[in-house]
Amino acid sequence: MPLPRPTSVIRPLVRRLRPYVPGEQPKIRGLIKLNTNENPYPPSPKVLAAIKAAVDGRMRLYPNPTAEGLRGQLAKFHGCAPEHFIVGNGSDELLALATRAFVDPGQTVQFFTPSYSLYPVLADIHGARRTAVPLAAAFALPSVAQLRQQGVWDFRAALTFITTPNAPSGRGYSTAELKDLCRAQKGVVVLDEAYVDFAREHAFSLALQLPHVLVARTFSKAYSLCFLRVGYFAGHAEVIAALQKIRDSYNVNGLGQVAAAATLWDLPYYRRNFKRLIATRERLSAQLRALEFDVLPSQTNFIFARPPRWPAAQWRQQLRENRVLVRWFDAPETRDFLRITIGTDTEADAFLRAVRGILPR
Repeated sequence: MPLPRPTSVIRPLVRRLRPYVPGEQPKIRGLIKLNTNENPYPPSPKVLAAIKAAVDGRMRLYPNPTAEGLRGQLAKFHGCAPEHFIVGNGSDELLALATRAFVDPGQTVQFFTPSYSLYPVLADIHGARRTAVPLAAAFALPSVAQLRQQGVWDFRAALTFITTPNAPSGRGYSTAELKDLCRAQKGVVVLDEAYVDFAREHAFSLALQLPHVLVARTFSKAYSLCFLRVGYFAGHAEVIAALQKIRDSYNVNGLGQVAAAATLWDLPYYRRNFKRLIATRERLSAQLRALEFDVLPSQTNFIFARPPRWPAAQWRQQLRENRVLVRWFDAPETRDFLRITIGTDTEADAFLRAVRGILPR
């Protein structure tokens, strides 16, 4: 009997999937990496010391299955009970868990566009109906009245993702407008606050005020722990308990738990870095505007800019030839822009030199 062909054993849904595409991970030394929104500054020395101290005989043991110690520290940091938190292998794992926990196949997962390109992938993996609704002009958040008038937004969607501040535009949204939209929804709303430490305000209070709202946070973007993958959801205790039922056992590695907990003990170090990055962001934005780039106001650790003279895709390639990586998204709303991560001042200056070298004299 002949063996089955590989494609015959793969679900048709999976065969049709378009996977999430992360930013390029360079294999060439010396490239300036401004394409994946990593913090250019290392973790606190106290965090590194805690990680090193944990590399001992406990490596043979499983980590705490619910990240109990870290959840306790998060509770102190946010001023609520540990039962309001679930910790994940990055916030991406928790976004996937939310899809599994709150959406039956065929129900609707909705999100604004442009936003995080993982959302449609999660919906497709789950066999959900997905609805992508355009943001308003200049990537603003539409009001409830505007959404009702347009008739494309589903106020009964099983799950709604909102990236705040937005990616890739960098635009911030007020807590008041987010609250209005959340209160109008009947299903679960996830406010994805991956970049909130660089913003003027946050909406964490909505996770405790509204029983169907979850706030997602990560230790990757602001806290320099991308390598260890730690994120968390905050929300109503019963909703969090539902997510706990379906998470993988021992889903967060022990070193990640140690590092995240140590991070919360040295917040002044990170807050100084936030101020440095925001200052670099504002300086870089001003200097690019002087070079005729159309730079959108940002409340994140990146900027979204429309370059002059040539298409953004051509700029991306020319910058790469000058050993600078930036991100370009080939979609109608974004293909005129480059997304540029805020690096160190030295990296920002190198990027500006490359830009000036590309522009005609």
